[in-house]
Amino acid sequence: MDRKFARASLGGVHDEAEIRGHRRTYIGAMPGRILQAIRRAESNDPVFMLDEVDKIGADWRGDPSSALLEVLDPEQNKDFRDNYLDVPFDLSKVMFITTANSLDTIPPALRDRMEVLHLSGYTEHEKVQIATRFLIPKQVLAHGLHEGEVTISEDAIRLIIREYTREAGVRNLEREIAALIRRDVADIAAGKRLKRLDDVKKVRAALGKRRFFDDVAERIDRPGVATGLVWTPTGGEIIFVEATLTPGKGELKLTGQLGEVMKESAAAALSYLKSRADDIGIDRQLFEKNDIHVHVPAGAQPKEGPSAGVTVLTAMASILTGRPVRDDVAMTGEITLRGRVLPIGGIKEKVLGAHRAGLRRVLLPAHNEADLDDIPADLRKQMQFVMLESIDQVLREALAPKRAAGLNGGNGLRTTVVARAAGSTRARPAPPNRRGAKGRRRPVA
Repeated sequence: MDRKFARASLGGVHDEAEIRGHRRTYIGAMPGRILQAIRRAESNDPVFMLDEVDKIGADWRGDPSSALLEVLDPEQNKDFRDNYLDVPFDLSKVMFITTANSLDTIPPALRDRMEVLHLSGYTEHEKVQIATRFLIPKQVLAHGLHEGEVTISEDAIRLIIREYTREAGVRNLEREIAALIRRDVADIAAGKRLKRLDDVKKVRAALGKRRFFDDVAERIDRPGVATGLVWTPTGGEIIFVEATLTPGKGELKLTGQLGEVMKESAAAALSYLKSRADDIGIDRQLFEKNDIHVHVPAGAQPKEGPSAGVTVLTAMASILTGRPVRDDVAMTGEITLRGRVLPIGGIKEKVLGAHRAGLRRVLLPAHNEADLDDIPADLRKQMQFVMLESIDQVLREALAPKRAAGLNGGNGLRTTVVARAAGSTRARPAPPNRRGAKGRRRPVA
């Protein structure tokens, strides 16, 4: 843009005089941070970054976020008046960029004056390229080494990313790379010859035992377990939802420190299964004589979000029909009592989490098909996406056929999928099963 750059950090600012400046009657009065930064930039149209705008303090001492309303509004900042200068100053030429980690702490009036761009975390491939091109050369230079004196292979970087860091950015990755280089620097300084170790032994020796473990896709060999996808600040992960039947009076029990939204999703899923029991192939006496217990493991970790409805319903349907969920499928989406699948967010992160866990088939809401463009092209080629519009399609795609022994129920549903662009498929109802001479449905393998 060929413009000067100015920056001001707003973290911990609690006095609006930091923005508007002090009146000259006070001792030590000075202009506000906005005009000070513009003066240092020596330009009246710089690119101005306001860092950590979500961490502004607001208490009895003042509310700087209210002072920012005039600064960031292009209709009002044409004659911004600093208390120290007490003359109008045109801020409309300045391009303001703010950064924040969370939108919840930004006042609605201030957020209304911003155009919000959500930046997702880096993929593993992106982190490897950043480390190879920038982080490693930077750390080699910082440790006083020559280029090529210490090498870190791509496999070693991937091992650090998967087992020693869990973040959206690369800050901790750079720390671990520095620790890996420091070990070689210590040997060089001691006059020792660098050992020729393979990547795993070299990383283990420098960084210690593994710190993070991914939820690897389990082989589901019994009904009542479904694999879902969740979004976290450090990326997407898979999660297992378990359901079981216990003798009781048809009550629903939820454990795993679930939030209100997930509890409501579970209640809606149970109501839908009760209303469609005959069509799905569920014995209604199971509701009357049993309680349904739904548990999401890792109970010490709070879980909240509007994307677990499909997974909870599939786990319930599995235990009620006796049909296990396919072990190669992960799913996400919200449900309604009408049987529709609603769109959700965080598609890119959730698909990356499924890929990292070894799952290659993902069930997604049909309205999220446009979000597939955010997924890297090389990863899209490895995945198969099934776009769903109704709960009936979810059950056809997720539930495995009824087994001959040890399982009850089942409705013999099957589905046909049609290939679509970007490696996705859209579930399409299959033609009705043919009936035998006595009107019974023939089993479908």
